[in-house]
Amino acid sequence: MPRDPDTIQREIEQARDALADSLDALSERASPKHLVDAGKESVAVRMSDPRIRYGLMALGALLAIAFIRRLFR
Repeated sequence: MPRDPDTIQREIEQARDALADSLDALSERASPKHLVDAGKESVAVRMSDPRIRYGLMALGALLAIAFIRRLFR
């Protein structure tokens, strides 16, 4: 049974619109700004954990002490 050309045209337009929406969503998700914002949020969440924050502070203090000792040797 042959299909009506108007029906075919509407289906093509619907498929084109759906594809355009999908491409817009993908380009938004893959944009560098979105990726940077997601990375910043991830780091902020991890830094809110006291174990990680204080561990990094201790590491920084140890490195500072080692650097100062090396300067005065």
